[in-house]
Amino acid sequence: MKTCIMCGGEGTRLRPLTFDRPKPTIPLLNKPSLVHLVEHLAMEGFNDIVLTLGYLGGEIEAALGDGSMYGVHIEYVHEKEKMGTAGGVKNAEELFEGEPFLVVGGDHVMNLRLREFFRFHEKNDAPVTIGLIPIDDPREYGIADLDVNNRITRFFEKPGPGEIFSNLASTGIYVCDPEVLKWIPGEKYDFAKDLFPQIMKKGENINGFLVHGRWTDIGNPQAYREACRWMLEQMPGTKISGRLNVKDAKVTGPIDLGHDVYLGSNSAVVGPIVIGENTSIGDNVLIGPYTSIGSNCKIGNGSRILSSYIFDNIEIGSNTMVSGAIIDNATKIKDSCILETGTVIGPRVIIGDEVTVNSPVRIWPEVRVKSGTRVSENLGNEDFDNEIKGS
Repeated sequence: MKTCIMCGGEGTRLRPLTFDRPKPTIPLLNKPSLVHLVEHLAMEGFNDIVLTLGYLGGEIEAALGDGSMYGVHIEYVHEKEKMGTAGGVKNAEELFEGEPFLVVGGDHVMNLRLREFFRFHEKNDAPVTIGLIPIDDPREYGIADLDVNNRITRFFEKPGPGEIFSNLASTGIYVCDPEVLKWIPGEKYDFAKDLFPQIMKKGENINGFLVHGRWTDIGNPQAYREACRWMLEQMPGTKISGRLNVKDAKVTGPIDLGHDVYLGSNSAVVGPIVIGENTSIGDNVLIGPYTSIGSNCKIGNGSRILSSYIFDNIEIGSNTMVSGAIIDNATKIKDSCILETGTVIGPRVIIGDEVTVNSPVRIWPEVRVKSGTRVSENLGNEDFDNEIKGS
């Protein structure tokens, strides 16, 4: 069963986390989120994978290689220009060899019965089947009206107020017959905006399949935090890789600790938590549930880290409170700071002493924040694009 993973977007809604990396390689429990997706596909029997690459595509290719490490075979197709979702898949047409194929987004995090989805498509008579899931707020998705025969009678992309006729949202997961590729021109073209309306206009059927399980994309910081939390909830137990140095610390699982982690005196670690190798936690530190900390990090005495997602090579000073935040690589946060829920700190930022970053502020890469500052608006950097809308 062939699968196409779409990885062409720039991840603008996730900025500043996507300046140094493409969105599918953002760390999720200290490994690229795309690796979690490939592992799930392999488990479901989808081991013949095509990746369509655009922005920083070489980073994705370096992360996955030929796929043999994950029990799959991966081929890559690079886009020379932006082709849209359907156009990017069209660009890889020759690799599908005239067979039905599954399409998923490179930013998807899921635990779905995809094999059941694929078989449903094979048994029914529509050229496309869309995976649908009910969600509370479907405004950022395509929504569908589904009849009792699983036919989609209406489809609308990103509805506004007064246009939300259904809470069945498209997951962006499709099963397509090869004939669909003939309807896609060799130019920028999207599944939801262009292809699906065209198919329905022709009078062809589009089926909907109600998926079972958990699904999200990590298109924005809130969705990323939700995906991290969900993945942490799935941790089966405690895993300690290599040497652990504990000095009168209190540890409650489940936890996943890398090699050579140090826990200081009277500190408390309450799982589920993931901590990478060579990371040092000072004295009297509280690391609360639903937190991941990367490799080569240092947390100062008396600090509290709660439900936050901290990448690699980060230093956090003493008596600092980090709550519901995301912090990118090589950032330094000094003493007595407060990072409120929803803050996003880019790579190589330096935050001085006694700084408060209000919710939901984003700070762009390499910004310096003076001591004693209260940051209540996004802090950009003229060396980087400040746009946060789009893909």
